[in-house]
Amino acid sequence: MSDSPEKLSVWCAGEDWCPITTTASLIGKKWHPVIIHRLLDNGPSGFNELKENVDGISSKVLSDSLEDLQEKGLVDREVINEQPFRVNYSLTEHGESLESVITEMAAWGETYLQEPKEADEPAE
Repeated sequence: MSDSPEKLSVWCAGEDWCPITTTASLIGKKWHPVIIHRLLDNGPSGFNELKENVDGISSKVLSDSLEDLQEKGLVDREVINEQPFRVNYSLTEHGESLESVITEMAAWGETYLQEPKEADEPAE
């Protein structure tokens, strides 16, 4: 096995901005970075545990997002038990390699984003 990870497909080869758009296409959907963040923080998780940890996501959207992340090679799905049916989701090596990206996204947000104002507070 080589020391370098397997390369992912690129859809805009030859352009200087291609690595950015390729990365964005992998994690650019609303819930994808949050799911990856929760799996980085909590390790392998079952569906219901992930749903609790990703506050505000519907079961359908979580299911679709996990399927998409799995197809993109960022998340693994492992059937733990057939009766009762139980599945664990974990990050692949590619998914884990996004840790610095997700951490920087969180740090940027903490630095530059304001807390949402309460509905009854006047805007400044």
